[in-house]
Amino acid sequence: MDRSRVSTGTEWEEHVGYSRAIRAGDTVRVAGTIATDDDGAVVAPGDAYEQTKHAFGIVADALADLDAAIADVVQTRMYVTDIDEQARVGEAHSEFFADVRPVATMVEVSGLAAPEAVVEVEAVARVE
Repeated sequence: MDRSRVSTGTEWEEHVGYSRAIRAGDTVRVAGTIATDDDGAVVAPGDAYEQTKHAFGIVADALADLDAAIADVVQTRMYVTDIDEQARVGEAHSEFFADVRPVATMVEVSGLAAPEAVVEVEAVARVE
C-alpha cells in the first residue's frame, strides 16, 4: 500500500514522532490540530469560533498536500474545553462542511496541548 505523509514542521511532530496527515491508499487522516500560526503560537486565544476556523484551515491545507479536499472529508472530530461553546464551534464547522456533511463528533475535554487552545480538530477523508 502506498503511504504519503505531510508535516507542518512543528517541533512536536519531530519530538513526538507523528505526522500532520497521512494518506494510505484512498484514505487521508489528519491528526489532532489546534489553531497555531507559523511560529507555533496559538491563534485567537480562548475564542472557540476563530480557533475552529483556523484549525480547519490547517486541515484543508494538509488535505490539499495529499491530493484531497474538504469535499472528500467523511468524518470530523472536535475536542472542546467548554461544551457550552458547541454552537460557535458548530458554526465554524458548518462554514467548511455545510455541503459535505461528514459524520461529526464533539466532546468536552479537560485540556489541550496548549493552555490557550480551546478547540482541537481531526478529519478523515476518502479520495476516489
